[in-house]
Order: sequence, then C-alpha cells, then structure tokens
Amino acid sequence: MKEQLLRFKNKQKYIIFDYETCNLNLASEENKPWQLSYIVADQNKTYDKQDWYLKWDDLNISEDAARITGFSNSVYQKRGKDPKEALEAFEKYLYDEDIIPLGHNVLGFDVYIHSIHRRLCNKKEDYSYIERIIDTNCLAKAIEEKIKPNKSTRLAFQYSLNNYIKRGLKTSLQQCAKKYKIDFDPKKLHNALYDIEINYQVFKKQLWELEI
Repeated sequence: MKEQLLRFKNKQKYIIFDYETCNLNLASEENKPWQLSYIVADQNKTYDKQDWYLKWDDLNISEDAARITGFSNSVYQKRGKDPKEALEAFEKYLYDEDIIPLGHNVLGFDVYIHSIHRRLCNKKEDYSYIERIIDTNCLAKAIEEKIKPNKSTRLAFQYSLNNYIKRGLKTSLQQCAKKYKIDFDPKKLHNALYDIEINYQVFKKQLWELEI
C-alpha cells in the first residue's frame, strides 16, 4: 500500500517546530523557552512561518545556552512578545488533528518545553498531539542502523529509538544536513527558525529512506 506512505502524500501538512531555552532542564519552570519558531507546510507549499521571541520579566539564561544559541539581549528586548499570544498561535496548528507535528529531538526535548510553556501560561499539561508526532532524530537513528518500522505504532517505534545510543552513531541536525548535502551555515544552527528550515529539508530526504 505505497499510497499510504507519507512520501506520496504531497498535500499532507506538517508543523515543523523548535524551542530555544535557558538551559537543558526538562522539568523546571525556571527553564523558560525564549524562542519558538514554526513553519506550517506541505511538501510543495509553505502556509505560515513564525519566529516568536517570548518575553519573560525574569528570564535567566545560562552562559552556555546564550553562547550556543547566539542569544542577544538587545534583540530579545526589542522583539519579545506575550508568551500567551505565541502559545495560542502555535497551538492552533499543534492540536489540529490533520497536521503532523515534526521536529528534531522533539520527543526528547521540545515536548517537555512546550509543557513548561503551557504551565507558565497557567494551562494544564496536554500531550494529546504526541500520537501524531514525527521526530527526525529518531528517524535518523533508524536509517543509520537499518531498523525498519514494525507493526507497532509510529510513536512506539520512535520511542524505542529515542534513547538509543551507540558509539560512533551521529544523528545531530548538522550531521543529517551533511549526509544529505544540504547547504547550511554552522554558525546559524541553534537558532530555532534556521534549524526548522534545515530540519524540513532533512525530513523530505528521510521520507525516501524509511517507509513511514
């Protein structure tokens, strides 16, 4: 049933998203997300593209996070917007059951940051969208290790790979871009908007290596 594979569904919409945060803590509300970027697109057309800087009065970003992400306080102060406004705009797509959420290492990081974002906006946790999610980091591991999707759900298949670690196995977004000969600027990686643009190019290549 090749017609059921995502590679043949040109009009399937995805929301490719990424958060940048103060540190790597997945549970603490002190780890505030300060950038949220997303693109809504199918394989041929982009419907929406947003790059939100989330304005918190008590943002406390670590030196390492600021260095890695290229955080600029002057840019942040100038572009910062209401986190609730950004969340509502984002979730309009995220909870749309016809749209597939997509990202690199989202199952290991961004889904938890989204939950922190909700809690900071006085909303209850809601992971219901995870059933539809695609994590390109998990797909990269499957491709490199020649692991084919089994009869389990796509989510279960991905979770089986989420914490899979092997010496010498490299599946970072930068490594994936190199593998598929996608032009990128290493200095711009870890900017959320730039990352998702590269990420979607990677995903469209992965679709032809893995039958999902």
